[in-house]
Amino acid sequence: MNNSNLRYSQSKEKSAELLRMVLGHMGQHDAAFNPLTFTVWFEYAAGINQQLNQAVDERLRSQPRLGDADLLNLYHLDVDEVDPQTMHRIGNELQQVMQTLADKASLTGGQAAEFGLQLETLVSELLGVNQKLVPPAVAQVIEGTARMCSSAQALESQAKINQMEIQRIQGELSRVRDESMRDTLTQVLNRKGFEQKLACMLAQSVDAGRSNWLIMFDLDHFKKVNDTHGHVMGDRVLQALGEVLRSCVPADSNISVARYGGEEFAVMMPNQTPDPCNRLAELVRIRTKALKIRGRRTQAVVLTVTVSAGIAAMQTGDDAQTLTARADAALYHSKQNGRDRISGDAAH
Repeated sequence: MNNSNLRYSQSKEKSAELLRMVLGHMGQHDAAFNPLTFTVWFEYAAGINQQLNQAVDERLRSQPRLGDADLLNLYHLDVDEVDPQTMHRIGNELQQVMQTLADKASLTGGQAAEFGLQLETLVSELLGVNQKLVPPAVAQVIEGTARMCSSAQALESQAKINQMEIQRIQGELSRVRDESMRDTLTQVLNRKGFEQKLACMLAQSVDAGRSNWLIMFDLDHFKKVNDTHGHVMGDRVLQALGEVLRSCVPADSNISVARYGGEEFAVMMPNQTPDPCNRLAELVRIRTKALKIRGRRTQAVVLTVTVSAGIAAMQTGDDAQTLTARADAALYHSKQNGRDRISGDAAH
């Protein structure tokens, strides 16, 4: 379980109480209303991060109003283990708060404007009857109402600006999250991405007659490629296999491709029957065998490669470890029986 889930286990009622405290803290300081600032003040208000509370209290003794740089520093020093996914969720919650604030400000402004108009109409009618019927206090009420309208409009405007900033930060968080789960060499998911996608797949229900499938691929004799042609050529082979895997997966499907480690790759196919799994594995095998890795200078074919695969379907009681172990065992069977082949639950 992610540490952030353990840290943010408050009930809905407790969260609402903390939210009011957080907004109070945010309103007293100069830092922008964004997920990062919200996270710092949430942990401070909840009292779940003693190191952070001590750092904030110490800073407040010498600096009563904290700005963006202060909150950023506090976040990196004392909160930084919160992952981008959690930050994105916090951003959604804060954005909802800003929307509610903007709606209430708009409603308040509208009501104040309507009240002000009624007052002005009443004053106009009273003046028409007798100027003495209009005490000076009424003029002050009209001015106060106008100021209320102006303040409500300013609050609504600021809330909308904050919403736009939160959306920008959420976009940046999404980009960072995607990059953190992508293997830069092959442009498929990395091991972290694999683990997250596999966990999601295992949590999904399946239709009757279907299952969640895991296919493990491994380049045959890859050590020989590195030893004979060098690691630069080895990287080119890995890149080529990444391209093959991506080309075999329809863009609009829920199938995920990941680099499991080294020259081993994985494909996760949720809610599928055996035949599509076997067809995809066979397509990868055929396209990999058809690869021709050429020298950059001469463009002559330097080498060709093959890939072996193991297929496993999720069974009752499976977790990530057991499902991966069975797919790996099927892959090992392919290696032991001559390589360039597919073994396992869906193999024909």
